[in-house]
Amino acid sequence: MRPTSATPTTHRIDAVLPTDEAAAALNRRPQTLRKWACLENGPLRPVRINGRLAWRVSDIQALLSGEVA
Repeated sequence: MRPTSATPTTHRIDAVLPTDEAAAALNRRPQTLRKWACLENGPLRPVRINGRLAWRVSDIQALLSGEVA
């Protein structure tokens, strides 16, 4: 067998928080964040990790600093 060369890929890894922690950081109830995710009408978009909602720390910081309208 001939060895195959794997092509390295670059992935950006963002820190994420679970819904409960993200809600506490935003001073909102966890259900509010779940509603934003379900209706796709909130100021943040979650990512799904193993079927669970996760919220990017960078997005939360941007929202808190007023960078997200």
